[in-house]
Amino acid sequence: MAPKRIVAALFVALIVVIGIAGIAIYSGSYNIAADAPHTSPVLWLLNNVRDRAIIAHAAGITAPSNLEDPTRISAGAGLYNEMCSGCHLGPGVERSEISQGLYPRAPELAHGTDLSPEQEFWVIKHGVKLTGMAAWGPTHSDALIWDMVAFLRKLPSFSASQYQATVKSAPADHDEMMKGMRMENGDKK
Repeated sequence: MAPKRIVAALFVALIVVIGIAGIAIYSGSYNIAADAPHTSPVLWLLNNVRDRAIIAHAAGITAPSNLEDPTRISAGAGLYNEMCSGCHLGPGVERSEISQGLYPRAPELAHGTDLSPEQEFWVIKHGVKLTGMAAWGPTHSDALIWDMVAFLRKLPSFSASQYQATVKSAPADHDEMMKGMRMENGDKK
C-alpha cells in the first residue's frame, strides 16, 4: 500500500472513531451514574490521565525538610479529621454515607499511598476533577497543606487509638487558624 493510501486510511479511521465517540457523547449513552462503575477502557484511561497529570504537575514542588515535626503532624491531624476523614476515613473510623456513595471511591489513606509528599501536596492544593477531591488551595495556605501532608506520611503507622490521640493533640480551633491565615493575607473576614 502506498504511503498516501495508508495516511488516507488512517484519516478515515480517525474520522469514524471521532464520529462514533460524538454519537455516544451526544446520545448520552455512556452511564455516568456514581453507582455504575466505568468500563475497563474508560477506567484505565481516566486513571492514567490522573496519575500522569499528578506526576507532571508536582515535578517542580519541593517538600519542606520538617515533615517529621510533631507540631506539624498534630496540626495536620486536626485538619485531616475535620476535612478529609469523612471520605478518606482513618484507623477505626466507620464508613460515612458520603464515603460509601463516592465513585471513584476515595482512597483510604490509612493504608498508605504511592504518592510522594510533593504529589500529595499538589493533590490537596489543587484537587482532582471528577473524583470529589476538593481543591484546598483557595482556602488553605501552603503551610497548612504541608501540615496535612506531614500527617498523611504518618497516618499508615497509626492504630485507631494513636489516630484519636493525635487528633486530640491538634490545635483547638481550625477556624482560628484560618482566621489568622486570612488576616496575614489582608482579608478582614
